[in-house]
Amino acid sequence: MKHKVGFIGTGVMGKSMAGHILDGGYEVFVYNRTKAKAEELLEKGAVWCGTVAEVAEKADIIITIIGYPKDVEEVYLGDNGILNNAREGACVVDMTTSTPLLAKKISEEAGKRGIYALDAPVSGGDIGARDARLSIMAGGEQEAFDMVAPVFSLMGNNIQLQGPAGAGQYTKMTNQIAIAGAMMGVSEAMAYAKKAGLDQEKVLKSIETGAAGSFSLSKLAPRMINGDFEPGFYIKHFIKDMKIAIESAEEMGLETPGLKLAKDLYEQLAEQGEDNSGTQALYKYYIDA
Repeated sequence: MKHKVGFIGTGVMGKSMAGHILDGGYEVFVYNRTKAKAEELLEKGAVWCGTVAEVAEKADIIITIIGYPKDVEEVYLGDNGILNNAREGACVVDMTTSTPLLAKKISEEAGKRGIYALDAPVSGGDIGARDARLSIMAGGEQEAFDMVAPVFSLMGNNIQLQGPAGAGQYTKMTNQIAIAGAMMGVSEAMAYAKKAGLDQEKVLKSIETGAAGSFSLSKLAPRMINGDFEPGFYIKHFIKDMKIAIESAEEMGLETPGLKLAKDLYEQLAEQGEDNSGTQALYKYYIDA
């Protein structure tokens, strides 16, 4: 018999992820602060729950992908949160990009209650979520990972258990540091091609299969060229991730000047009202300068 799955957070990525679980034949209980964002899933057969606690009570596997670490802490550790309402033997899976230290704390508290816990942030944005091609980076015990692996396989195609609690978040920070530098490079490159009077689409065809090739170049440069700055991943959330990465690096005594520069540029965009735009809107910094 398949586990019952709870899914909390049906935003840009969560909606697609939960949809794939439904398509996989699982019973899915959903909660989102704005019910309207879950309507499409309810029409597909998901069961609405009015509170986080209700999801936790009904599901064997409880997945969250929400906003900020403070939200994660409230949803998991609050009086009416997941850990105080999930049953013994359940597994909680936070797929939010959050802090490694919070992931460790949630795991410790879950263990006291006989609940399994995984931190399993993802990479791939709205496209990866839509196409079930996410990279899933998990931290936690092997037994918990094995329990959730069939559900993970419905959402992603690169699924790795990186180590104990917190390892998933450390891996995601590694990913975000790499993306921060890549987004500056792609934005500058496309702006340079435009200033040089080149056909940006032809330039992209030439360089995306060479040494410059990357997800950011292939998937986001076309959006830059076409003036499409709709969010696959919000600038405000990327700033949050970069702050976590910088703080985590400082805890380890590591300097990250490139990451700090990227954060500064994105914060300038956010101050100009671009915080709800997609990360590819960094291109505007260069062409509007």
